[in-house]
Amino acid sequence: MNGNQIEGLIGMVATLGILVLLALPSVLGTLRDRRVDRQIGKAQEDRGHQEASVRGQAQKSSSRSTVPSTATWYADGRRSKKFVSS
Repeated sequence: MNGNQIEGLIGMVATLGILVLLALPSVLGTLRDRRVDRQIGKAQEDRGHQEASVRGQAQKSSSRSTVPSTATWYADGRRSKKFVSS
């Protein structure tokens, strides 16, 4: 190898090194986002299984009738009033 070929090789290695340094944060960020997405998906899946099991247990109905509270009656009365703009 002569001097020109060595200079070309050094320039090419330097260019590739700079390219790797510029692309590395992007690649690491993408990998981190994928890992977080997998963790979120797993957590949602686990939560869905927990809610399904809770719903299966909470399906029991009561024979006792339910009476709305005073706050519910008050809110119903307030909602039924219609405001008319003049």
